Amino acid sequence: MSHRVLPSLFCLVGPTDDLTVLADLAAAGVRGFQVRAKGRPDREVLELTRHVRGQVEGHGALVVVNDRVDLALAAGAAGVHLGADDLPVADARRIAPHLLVGATCRDRAQVIAAREAGADYAGLGPVFATDSVAGLPEPLGPESVRRAAGVLPLVAIGGVTAPRAAEVRAAGADSLAVIGAIWRQPDPVGAAKELLDVIA
Repeated sequence: MSHRVLPSLFCLVGPTDDLTVLADLAAAGVRGFQVRAKGRPDREVLELTRHVRGQVEGHGALVVVNDRVDLALAAGAAGVHLGADDLPVADARRIAPHLLVGATCRDRAQVIAAREAGADYAGLGPVFATDSVAGLPEPLGPESVRRAAGVLPLVAIGGVTAPRAAEVRAAGADSLAVIGAIWRQPDPVGAAKELLDVIA
């Protein structure tokens, strides 16, 4: 199990995002980056992950890869985030005992199961409605965070904006993961700073 402190903010990064501001985001205080490139060729995800690492690790940020333990290992990433259809947490933990392993969860029971399987943290969501990711289940609401808190470090994701960030943190989220709250803003770095100010 990892004993690293979880970043207070994860920025999800895909191949279509503005990769020129990654170093600025990390310099502004974003300490977690999650590479999310569903459906892209392995080589592209590998190259993207290596690029993100090169941009942000010098600022003390860590990089996790969505879904793929093998690509996380190959790219030298700090961790992997696993969804319900990905490699089970226990198997990922056995293959890569040194990686930070996160698991997508929908309720407290799933968070407990993730902890027992060896996860370092749970990603809970979607907390609010979002159109950044297609095909998500119904939003859980901030009360779901309160019910699931205290088992594993909890990363709240889904429609989390600066105005909602304080509510989600107050409900018990240790960290926030965002897409649109950074990438859909005219000034992504300024938006990240605003989020960080709220959750500091």
